[in-house]
Amino acid sequence: MSRAEGLRAEPGAFEIDLPVFSGPFRALAELILSQKVDVCDVSITTVVQAFVQRRPEQEEWSLEEATWFVATCATLLELKIGRLLPRHVEQDEEDMLGTSPDVLYARRLELAAFRQAVRDLAVRFEEGAAYFGRDIGPGEEFSHLYPDVMAKITPEQLAATAAEMLRPAPLVDLSHVAPIRASVSDALAWIVEAMRERRGASFRDLVADCREPIYVVVRFLALLELFRDGRVALRQAETFGEIEVEWEDA
Repeated sequence: MSRAEGLRAEPGAFEIDLPVFSGPFRALAELILSQKVDVCDVSITTVVQAFVQRRPEQEEWSLEEATWFVATCATLLELKIGRLLPRHVEQDEEDMLGTSPDVLYARRLELAAFRQAVRDLAVRFEEGAAYFGRDIGPGEEFSHLYPDVMAKITPEQLAATAAEMLRPAPLVDLSHVAPIRASVSDALAWIVEAMRERRGASFRDLVADCREPIYVVVRFLALLELFRDGRVALRQAETFGEIEVEWEDA
């Protein structure tokens, strides 16, 4: 089998010689993709030049084989660009201690920038020390330049404004708001007194004297507060079943 036939059977079989690798290009590509060889140590230009130098042999390649080579080189180039572009890296313990040369260099640049900022601020403070704020108004010679804000105000307008400002605020009609007839605190006191006597009861018994639904809701909320505080125990045998209340407060 001739060399051209070998290349036609296996694209990328041509030999390349690099400082980090010497052998078939396909083997190098597999090592890079498996992260066994750093793509930054591989010169894509050298690979392409090796490909161009074997132009007579490439004429025997099919379109699929040539496409494989171009796609592989494009992938390696993309990986290399991704490695060379800056990216955010979380600092590890070594970086935090300042033993990384890159971090030390970056901190020196930051320190130099801060020192320059301090020098600029010191110069500005020194220049600003010669300036003083004016505590008085403009001189009499400039009084004619300012308009008289009271020139067009009449006594009638002042009286109307004062009457408007001193008028009592209108009363808000709250007749449409329902008064609070039941409170959780009242229901809480009632349940505590009732449970101290009975020690145990159903929720139905505790709301038997309620005339309106609002009282039932308020007593249920009060019962939940007692349960939250661990003063009562609640049991319900089935869904929507009877709620049994047991007093546990000493």
